[in-house]
Amino acid sequence: MACLYVTEQGANLRAVDGKFVVECKDGKTKSVPIETLESVMVFGGGQMSLQAHRECLKRDIKVVFLLPTGKYAGKLEGASSGNALRIKKQIYLSDNEEQCLALSKKILEAKINNQMVLVKRYARTSKADVSDEVKLMSAFRKNVGKTKDIEAAMGCEGMAAKEYFKALSKMIKKDFAFDGRSKRPPKDAFNAMISLGYTILSNEIYAEIEAKSLSPFVGFMHKLKSQHAALASDLLEEWRATIVDAVVFSMIQGNEISIDEFRVDPDGEGVWMSKEGKKKLITKLEKKMRTESDYLSYIDGKMDFRQAVWHQIKTIASCVESGDFEEYCPIRLR
Repeated sequence: MACLYVTEQGANLRAVDGKFVVECKDGKTKSVPIETLESVMVFGGGQMSLQAHRECLKRDIKVVFLLPTGKYAGKLEGASSGNALRIKKQIYLSDNEEQCLALSKKILEAKINNQMVLVKRYARTSKADVSDEVKLMSAFRKNVGKTKDIEAAMGCEGMAAKEYFKALSKMIKKDFAFDGRSKRPPKDAFNAMISLGYTILSNEIYAEIEAKSLSPFVGFMHKLKSQHAALASDLLEEWRATIVDAVVFSMIQGNEISIDEFRVDPDGEGVWMSKEGKKKLITKLEKKMRTESDYLSYIDGKMDFRQAVWHQIKTIASCVESGDFEEYCPIRLR
């Protein structure tokens, strides 16, 4: 199952003879069999016909609307029976500090591990010396396991992340040089790319969480905040480097995107990607999501990254039912 991205400003999505047809202002069209889709993501000024709305609701195809900047705007959702008992269990489990800390440590240790693996991979073809950053990341990863509360664990992860982005900044092509992580708004092209990638992946996770009758807003690591999908944030962590960072760095180092695809906001409010730049990133992300891997150690055989994300969410739902996170194993790159 795939996700259909409607990125053209003013494009119209119609349902015709079992297909979704995207009609662009320049007259170009793209058609996709409806039965192959699991979700639709509409950017900016894209529109959907009434028939397309009905098809999505009938087939339970998730539709997410994003602003041109990639910020979440809303969603189309049909009637759902839900599972109040599972959400009740989820809330109870979120109040279990011991279990939440155990899960947080698993996720954060795996996240740092994955960041370290990527840095070492990129270092093989770089003249930059990132050995100090790798050593510090390793130390912070070990410290995560020694922490007594979630705040301290996330603090260690935050320190590791600083070293991670410092290492990447040493190896990245000069045109895309950056100084640490920046967001809301991103201050450079690299951060603009990963921010959009995180938003896209987060929305896929959000939709799948709801499909498993869980609440995206009741997390186990990130604190509860109004209008913050805490569980989606929890489950995004292990995939940030694995999927998004890997795709972005590969595109930049492989000359698959130019710095000319970015512009500085006239008011100095960040750096934004062009329409063509977004297309390139979305195409590459979708290709990555369909790429098979065997990084889930407890699964026999391979599955593509989208299936792996879904499987992890399914496992979280199983953990909620059992009342503990013993069976949850985050993805670990090798």
